[in-house]
Amino acid sequence: MSTAAPPKPAAFDRRLIVPMIVGAIFNPINSSIIAVSLVPIGHAFGAPVSQTVWLVSALYLATAIGQPVVGRLVDVFGPRPLYLGGSALLAVGGLLGTVAPSLGVLIAARVLIGFGTCSGYPAAMYLIRSESRRTGQDSPAGVLTTLSISTQTIAVIGPSLGGLLIALGGWRSTIAINIPLGVLGIALGLTLLPKHTRTVDDEPQQGFDVPGIAPFAAALTALLVFLMSIDADHLYLLALAALLGAAFAVRELRVTHTDPFIDLRVLSGNGPLLATYARTILTMIISYVFLYGFTQWLEDGRGLSASAAGLILLPMFGTGIVVAAVTGRRQAVRGKLVAGSLCQLIAIVLLFALDNDSPLWLPILIALILGIPQGLNNLANQNALYFQAEPGRIAASAGLFRTFGYLGAIAASAATGAFFGATADTAGLHHLALFLSGVAVLFLALTLADRSLSLLTKTKD
Repeated sequence: MSTAAPPKPAAFDRRLIVPMIVGAIFNPINSSIIAVSLVPIGHAFGAPVSQTVWLVSALYLATAIGQPVVGRLVDVFGPRPLYLGGSALLAVGGLLGTVAPSLGVLIAARVLIGFGTCSGYPAAMYLIRSESRRTGQDSPAGVLTTLSISTQTIAVIGPSLGGLLIALGGWRSTIAINIPLGVLGIALGLTLLPKHTRTVDDEPQQGFDVPGIAPFAAALTALLVFLMSIDADHLYLLALAALLGAAFAVRELRVTHTDPFIDLRVLSGNGPLLATYARTILTMIISYVFLYGFTQWLEDGRGLSASAAGLILLPMFGTGIVVAAVTGRRQAVRGKLVAGSLCQLIAIVLLFALDNDSPLWLPILIALILGIPQGLNNLANQNALYFQAEPGRIAASAGLFRTFGYLGAIAASAATGAFFGATADTAGLHHLALFLSGVAVLFLALTLADRSLSLLTKTKD
């Protein structure tokens, strides 16, 4: 008597991987490609650095505010409409920036581009969770790894791609690239993203908390502007951010007729997720201080050319990508974070050995060592977020994850400016290293104190 073979379990729909990756790289490509465009843009409009820097800040502000907002919309309406809308906004922003007659219009275009990039990452995280529910299995670890590696890779090649585009078509081509990217996103969204992804066991939605967004956006704007220009004269911005933040908290805790924009009751009770957000800030502070500060010292302190300084940083990014690829299929989150934090400390300690006459092998060695946490910490934090976030709010949680990352990036920029004077000298680098030592020790302490990471490893490995 023959028995029918048991049906094969449903598999992750790998057609989704392409639109997930494309959407996730919208933001890093626009964050990194602008680095080589600032000088020619300044020359074109006769604008000083103090004005062109807003091309960077405008994107950070738009994405830091927009990511959790769009993420919550993804949770409510599903990823497809937000993915399509974000792609369309990206193309519109690219078109406006390409024909911009003034720096002000170009900054406005960067704001549109920033909002357009907000849907990609939350939509990707939502789709991973949605597929896990559909198949009844944990999504392949390789999918999360691919997502992490793709964003890291784009961040690495962004400046080089920008230089090539400028050589071929001038600085406007670095903005115009968003037009075909947006069109590609629309095509992928229409052809590959499912029209309906919500499942029957999802919690029912009770509307969208529009009034909650206003105080959140205003508080975050005040905080980010303060961090971008830390000064005693700007302390009022910090006080304003605190007041608006308190108003936001009161609003969210009292709302009953609709789902809160950010459910503070649930979030405050999710200590592991809050710890992941805290580690994300610290991770980005260290990463971006090396990206901004270490690079400036290589040019001003060590006397290298910009191209040579960029080449020294390549081992850091290359090592990070390799480490993420090799370790990505293992979800030993706590082990990765401990190893990453120790490597961070080693690299930071080696900064104290640098001086104006240091042999080139020493900064290269530092870059190689720092590449290890670059690959481990980003991936581990992302994996922790995936398992710690409330299922019905995975996209909003992913948006907040990116927002905390931007806070760390802006704090790193502020710290670099505070410790370096007119030039990035060795004394300033050592003061910066002392600051980073405190950040790295705090990162290690948070990791060791978070016992939930061990439980996560035991249940998911």
